[in-house]
Amino acid sequence: MKKLIFALIIFFMSVGHSFAESGYRLWMRYDQINDEALRTQYLKSLSGIRIDTISPTLKAASDELGKGLSGLLGRTLGLSSTASIEAGSVVAGTPASSSLIRGLKLQSLAGLGDEGYMLSSMVHNGKQITVIAANTDVGVLYGSFHLLRLVQTQQPVVKLSIVEKPLLKHRVLNHWDNLDRTVERGYAGFSLWNWHLLPGYLQQRYIDYARANASIGINGTVLTNVNANSLILTEEFLPKVAAIANVLRPYGIKVYLTARFSSPIEIGKLKTADPLDESVKKWWKDKADEIYRHIPDFGGFLVKANSEGQPGPQNYGRSHAEGANLLADALAPHNGIVMWRAFVYSHEVDEDRFKQAYNEFKPLDGQFRKNVLVQVKNGPIDFQPREPFSPLFGAMPKTPLMMEFQITQEYLGQATHLVYQAPLYKEVLDADTYVKGKGSTVARVVDGSLDKHALSGIAGVANIGDDLNWTGHLFGQSNWYAFGRLAWNHQLSSENIADEWTGMTFSNVPEFKVSLRGMMMKSRENLVNYMTPLGLHHIMGWDHHYGPGPWIKDKPRMDWTSFYYHKADSVAIGFDRTASGSNALSQYSPQVRKFYGDLKTCPPEYLLWFHRLPWSHRMKTGESLWEALSQRYQQGAESMDPLIAGWNKLAPYVDQERFDQVRMLLAIQKKEAWWWHDACLAYFQSRSGLPFPQGVTPPKETLEFYESQHFHFVPGI
Repeated sequence: MKKLIFALIIFFMSVGHSFAESGYRLWMRYDQINDEALRTQYLKSLSGIRIDTISPTLKAASDELGKGLSGLLGRTLGLSSTASIEAGSVVAGTPASSSLIRGLKLQSLAGLGDEGYMLSSMVHNGKQITVIAANTDVGVLYGSFHLLRLVQTQQPVVKLSIVEKPLLKHRVLNHWDNLDRTVERGYAGFSLWNWHLLPGYLQQRYIDYARANASIGINGTVLTNVNANSLILTEEFLPKVAAIANVLRPYGIKVYLTARFSSPIEIGKLKTADPLDESVKKWWKDKADEIYRHIPDFGGFLVKANSEGQPGPQNYGRSHAEGANLLADALAPHNGIVMWRAFVYSHEVDEDRFKQAYNEFKPLDGQFRKNVLVQVKNGPIDFQPREPFSPLFGAMPKTPLMMEFQITQEYLGQATHLVYQAPLYKEVLDADTYVKGKGSTVARVVDGSLDKHALSGIAGVANIGDDLNWTGHLFGQSNWYAFGRLAWNHQLSSENIADEWTGMTFSNVPEFKVSLRGMMMKSRENLVNYMTPLGLHHIMGWDHHYGPGPWIKDKPRMDWTSFYYHKADSVAIGFDRTASGSNALSQYSPQVRKFYGDLKTCPPEYLLWFHRLPWSHRMKTGESLWEALSQRYQQGAESMDPLIAGWNKLAPYVDQERFDQVRMLLAIQKKEAWWWHDACLAYFQSRSGLPFPQGVTPPKETLEFYESQHFHFVPGI
């Protein structure tokens, strides 16, 4: 019996360890700091927690501070119940909830709005304390996470004078989750939302999801797929949605739903969904009232309409503005918003797909209600490894535009490739539209500062599922983290975000952080090189988007084929979007148009996005286009060896379970990088008829071999 008991103890200890080191805890690992001297320093400044009034949100802040500081500092720090403030106390609250903070009369709070906060080291009655102050409870929660981040990354906390507020109002995750728990373009298991067990059973995972989002400032979540199902708006599901909203609310997170435009017909039994029909208007108003009875702080609707077969106002000869305004009017009495996606294109329109969103939405500028955000993908096609910024940014000064990034790696190797996306996000946000002169960046369009919009927002298509580590690939967590941090403050650098995530997720040892930062910062460019170099785009596998497929053509929709985009033949390759081609460049400001349109200034990274060029075209480096393309594919595939070697050198700093997971996925990524290299070069050589340049590895198999590959079990379709 003793042996059995001992065996069970060992078993449960091993299970606990497996859970702890699987990646489930994300960047909130709160393990004890190994440096005893450093822990002692922190304990002098952070020896107790004082929060007077406990609301649900302040309780969340108190719990997080207690758990985080106790774990990091190796000493239980509870909530102080004494009337006096001791030296080293962390005092958190608002003027309404804390007499001490009220007495301090902090002038800085006046400009911090509803979500900002201040962290200050102060002397109170001769005792050094740390103050987390805000105008609202959620601001206190955000400030608490900031303090924990400083300790997790081993930053000084003795002379704090930090004032922060978000640069964007709505910072939202878009879950493409279906009601059957499958996730479109999801590569980390099934949906988090267990509709069968809701509302009665609330998983701990929902709370941990809320904690993770609040820790990086995300304040909204769209629970359902943009390819929407009307059932989510029925009485069968609304109590379930309300149960999730109740869990997320203390963490400052509002719930949103996708609204299928034909819902008045499908669940309302009307004969039409025409946005100008009075019965349709009444139906949506009544539906909004019903939703708010269940969820008083419901955020609003996200809508995909008249795109990829989804119903919309154009079915009735109405505009996107008229469709969006229908829903906006229904939500307005409740302070809800509409996020209306601009991802629209039609194979029936004989026009470069690059241009279609601009052509449809630009004429509608100024026609949307004030509680409508037009949600625009970062690029004009579809979340490619590299895209120029969408020309809509800067083209609709009278309409608030909301950025849409994709966190899930639909076109970035899915969840088997290590790709840190912060450089991609920054590349777009920092791009200059020049619409009001130099400095008219995409970020300034999105945050509302360029055109003085009070309403602003940013959305990220989530990469989260029910996998134990949340994101499939451990490094997928870095993209969730990076999106949240940039949504809060788009001025942060990719390098600093990488350092934060690395220190909180793995180790703060300087040499480890420097090495891992270097690997992460190169990862996106490495992928572009082995997938879509020199501005190639949309050459992935048919439908599932897994692996290379530059040969894809002759499908029912040309704009869903690869040949439509690269147009490679024996003479040339690329999509001419200059005045001599589709003239998509005319949608940008004159400065941007000239920059990309002139071969002397167009960066090689965007060359084939905007130009169709002969294989013999001389690059600035002196190489021919064929040679440069071949060399980029070679560089991309060869980049995997140093990446793997770099990770292997970091083994001493990473626990075995997480180290092995990444190691095995890197091996898969290397195999797939060479697959892209071989398949694409085999195809493009069949077009160019030219020999492979010296130093370029020929494909292992014939083109026919690569074209014959079929995949039946790719996730996320």
